[in-house]
Amino acid sequence: MTERILKLLDRFEKVIVMSLVCLMIVTVALATAELAYILVKDIIAHQRYLLGINELLEIFGMFLLVLLGLELLETIKAYLIEHAIHVEIVMVVALIAVARKVIILDVKTMDAISLFAIGLIILTLSVGYYLISRVFRARTRSIEGHEEPPPHP
Repeated sequence: MTERILKLLDRFEKVIVMSLVCLMIVTVALATAELAYILVKDIIAHQRYLLGINELLEIFGMFLLVLLGLELLETIKAYLIEHAIHVEIVMVVALIAVARKVIILDVKTMDAISLFAIGLIILTLSVGYYLISRVFRARTRSIEGHEEPPPHP
């Protein structure tokens, strides 16, 4: 009975993950089409085909949104292949999300404490990513060199 339930849960999980992959592919494709539309529309709308700061910020935000979607797709793909969530990829997704928010942020309307908090989030995510990638590289080197890998953090 337990084996049957576990098989059912495993099938359910695979269906959900494959659905997420399909939905993410559609979402990234639509976001890319939207980015192309915005870029062409903004270029054509200006007399000298030069973009203003607001248009550039909107386009950069969309670029990062597409990259965010691609990184999320990579996370789902890694989960599908290895049945594990890679913390390093999740940290990259978080950094891209915060970077996107910072790029489209209107600093003039923000108070000092909010800007400080955003800076602290960026610093924390950066340090966390550095430490995780450093441990990952050390483990990779130790496996290639047949040394004992460092303990889990």
